[in-house]
Amino acid sequence: MPESNALSPWDPVSRLKGVGPKTGAKLAAAGVTRVVDLILHLPHRYEDRSQVVSLRRPLAADRWVMVRGTVRSVRIWRAARRRMRIVAGVVEDGEGSIGVVWFNQPWVKRRLAQTGVVSLYGPVRRGRGEVLQLVNPDITDVEQDDDQQIVPVYSSLAGIGGKRLRGLIKQCLGALEGCSDPLPDVLRRRFALPELRECLRELHAPVPPGEETDRVRYAAGLNSHRAAAHRRLAFDELLAFACGMEEWRSQREGLTSPVCHIDTESRHAMRSILPFELTEAQQRTVEEIVLDLERPIPMARLIQGDVGSGKTAVAALAILMMVEAGHQAALMAPTELLAEQHVRTLQPMFSRVGCDVDLLTSSLPAAEHRRVRRGLEDRSISLVVGTHALFQEAVRFSDLGLVVVDEQHRFGVVHRQALVEKGVAPNVLVMTATPIPRTLALTVYGDLDVSLIDQLPPGRRPVTTVVRSPRDTSRLYNFLRSELAEGGRAYLVYPMIDGNDDLEVPALENRRGVVEAELPGVNIGVLHGRLSRAEREEMSRGFARGDLQALLATTVVEVGIDVPEASVIVIEGPERFGLSQLHQLRGRVGRGNRRAWCVLLADDSIGEDARRRLDVLCETSDGFEVAEADLALRGPGELTGTRQWGPGSFRFADLVRDQALVRDARAVAGEWSASSRIDALRDGLARYHPMASAVPSG
Repeated sequence: MPESNALSPWDPVSRLKGVGPKTGAKLAAAGVTRVVDLILHLPHRYEDRSQVVSLRRPLAADRWVMVRGTVRSVRIWRAARRRMRIVAGVVEDGEGSIGVVWFNQPWVKRRLAQTGVVSLYGPVRRGRGEVLQLVNPDITDVEQDDDQQIVPVYSSLAGIGGKRLRGLIKQCLGALEGCSDPLPDVLRRRFALPELRECLRELHAPVPPGEETDRVRYAAGLNSHRAAAHRRLAFDELLAFACGMEEWRSQREGLTSPVCHIDTESRHAMRSILPFELTEAQQRTVEEIVLDLERPIPMARLIQGDVGSGKTAVAALAILMMVEAGHQAALMAPTELLAEQHVRTLQPMFSRVGCDVDLLTSSLPAAEHRRVRRGLEDRSISLVVGTHALFQEAVRFSDLGLVVVDEQHRFGVVHRQALVEKGVAPNVLVMTATPIPRTLALTVYGDLDVSLIDQLPPGRRPVTTVVRSPRDTSRLYNFLRSELAEGGRAYLVYPMIDGNDDLEVPALENRRGVVEAELPGVNIGVLHGRLSRAEREEMSRGFARGDLQALLATTVVEVGIDVPEASVIVIEGPERFGLSQLHQLRGRVGRGNRRAWCVLLADDSIGEDARRRLDVLCETSDGFEVAEADLALRGPGELTGTRQWGPGSFRFADLVRDQALVRDARAVAGEWSASSRIDALRDGLARYHPMASAVPSG
């Protein structure tokens, strides 16, 4: 039997030496409460300290080395200009010497006075006069014999890093024997996955082979993110997520939702509210929604479509089906500007069937807010469009049958769920104009069925996208003057409203005077998030009517502005936006019969990665190709709000690298759910990856 004082993976971190109440509180704030949480904090790289180099010959700059010797001539002084204390000396190993320096570590002088021969590990850098020196090296007493190893390096956790964090995690490794494997043998064999304890031991405490060539190869392999141990942890995490999604699906399928009967009369009403014919892709999506709404199981469907593909028209038909069936519908948008645009778009449609469209946002006057809330509660309001204000506690629906969420990537699953809980198993329709790569859609939106609108309405013209330097602004303004004179309209978009002395970022207010001077006689409006609702509406409507020919704006125009006459969009500082966001902004033009341009005004000094992203935008107008490139270049975090799911995010899985694992994990979750074996699998994974059990209810 194990000793009573043996450390368990499930013990609180307070059992570790050096973790008192203060440190425990810091770790808890970072989500680390158990020993296993520290064990799952993996090294991000390794340092090979197993080979001591000789100082007989000069060392190469920018190389990390282990040196053993005695540090002499140690002195300390304060650098007034930099406000730091510097410790400097010379390390000798009997064959040669090299300078050594520590910045802002005055305790080093006392430490060196207490020791004789030490091992120093750090980078070789060029100092003043191109003299080579060791900079901020770690110090280890030779007697400790800790330097004969591959040393794991961890990112700091709750402000704890370096040797202290390494020491805490080293204490935890004794608990590895208690880490039972959550994956059955059959799954490990099927996917050739190593045992969990072996993975964690290998990652935290690697032991290099003896031969030099093997050692070098081994160290390189450890630093590779494709190591078998990382693959195992990534699979576990993805499987935990997939099990959570399956649980949510099964919960949903056990509920009874408001049902619609779509008869001939309903279809006639649907056709009557649209002033245009649907594309084949729109018709296909509508039929999928009809099938969903005629079942008693709550619909949960994601509509993917490129900018301008007509998702709002499809959503309007779904809303009409629900309202005609006697239930309420709510459309949630991420910004007030987009919510207001939806009201303007939907009102003419629904007025044809005698239904009003009400707006609910936080900036409404209190009396109007109360009126809308009363109408939702007494059912006199059937359709409401709003922002986050919709899921405030004071908002209650009488019979919420359909929730439509626009720009889903701005909300995340938890936010969506907050609105869903306003009804009894309402149907859910999610829209995004940011096309999502299939792998990411399967993972992040694994709880949703997916409809794809892969056609644009007839008459939409491709937008010509070009990158220009600020040196070309005179030509740009000549072009703008000509385009506006011929009846076009232009957006000029900036990353910030006001300038910042610490950041060289193009700002709207800083550029305003220049634009007005370059475009004399042009009526210019300004649109950004700090304007009041009335001011925003005035600017939007003025631009739509043609009273304003140019609109200086921030990214509030990314979605929700539909002006067919707009033919040019100029985006300054485009390297500060994601590819998908730039594609969204580009979608503001080319919505009418005029030829359209998107001009990316980028400084010549932008980096190679930023330049490559802009080139992608110039090469394709296909939103799905743009999204795939964005995922590959930036990762999923910023693209779709994966970090908004549950209590955490993917720590081990990389949705670009691990696409095969995503498919495997979903397949396993589906198989085990179908055979009623998923509960034990999910519970085992949840001990290591809480997202397996952090599934919102309902």
